[in-house]
Amino acid sequence: MTIVDLSAINRPRFTHLFARITEEDDSYVVQVKLHNGSMTEPENTAWGEEIAPSIETAAEMITALVERFSIPQDRIRLEIRLDDIAANTCH
Repeated sequence: MTIVDLSAINRPRFTHLFARITEEDDSYVVQVKLHNGSMTEPENTAWGEEIAPSIETAAEMITALVERFSIPQDRIRLEIRLDDIAANTCH
């Protein structure tokens, strides 16, 4: 399961990742944007969107991109938007 079509990417190196997980009904929408340093022009950027059945699967999708491009933690931005945060908390 890949969010971004890696075969369409001309530049194999990305240094920054922005990811958003949004809860919608009974699934999670994962949106990502990858870019190389300060070069944020469209030809230096890749983005994609995928639907995940669980928040765990959504996290795995993002982790796969982080590992594939060896993106350091300080260059990752993550947003998580949940409908009811209390209902999604394990006790």
